[in-house]
Amino acid sequence: MNGDKIILDTNIVLYLLGGKLDPDRLPDGKYAISFITELELLSYPKLTKSEETQIHNFLNEIEIIDITPDIKKFAIRFRKKYSLKLPDAIICGTVQSKHSKLVTQDMTLRKVKEVQILIRK
Repeated sequence: MNGDKIILDTNIVLYLLGGKLDPDRLPDGKYAISFITELELLSYPKLTKSEETQIHNFLNEIEIIDITPDIKKFAIRFRKKYSLKLPDAIICGTVQSKHSKLVTQDMTLRKVKEVQILIRK
């Protein structure tokens, strides 16, 4: 792995956990997720016990980035400027704050010019 910090969007984590995305297809780097992804993963209403265990195992192996004043500042700016949903604005704010790259399948996030987006199809 190289030294680049890479934030995984929630959709990428879901594809990884569901076996629909080969981890070898991800760019090299040090992986992390936003606390928003943690909340989204664990709060799904129809989550089975097995899925919850799988998610907890994943969360124990990856860095989770909590909210900071910088992340708040960037999230507010991105939500206003690009009309993003709040979770997307926070994730983009996390990426900007940490000088990272975002791996996502959400094509709408390409409009956030301040953040380096790596789209996985």
